[in-house]
Amino acid sequence: MLNELIQLTFDKIMQTRTYTVIVLGAHGKRFAIYTDPTIGKTLQMYLTGIERERPLTHDMVNSVFKGFGIKIKQVVINDVQDSIYYSRLFLELLIDGLKHIVEVDSRPSDCITLALMNNIPVFCTREVLDKTVAVTD
Repeated sequence: MLNELIQLTFDKIMQTRTYTVIVLGAHGKRFAIYTDPTIGKTLQMYLTGIERERPLTHDMVNSVFKGFGIKIKQVVINDVQDSIYYSRLFLELLIDGLKHIVEVDSRPSDCITLALMNNIPVFCTREVLDKTVAVTD
């Protein structure tokens, strides 16, 4: 089933001056998402609990969501093309007593940061997992 969602685990984050590697895993397979080094520094700040003098962009987005009562439900990495990953951020809003789910197209690195900040699960589709190139130690 191609639309099957598979929950991912965070294996590690590796940082160089020119890029950041986020290693995710599921079902015995690990794969890497590459992003710019500023995202890596931001992720490491959240993971290690480093205090920031001023709110970063992810802090602001998170505060806006909370201010409007928007809950982040999950992140789904839904496509990979030529080693570029695509993801969707699923948000839950309560309007007139009814729950609405909104999908937002987002970079995986931004979604992963918000997921870490809020302890939200990150998934990928079976198709994405099958297309990824496995990384080994």
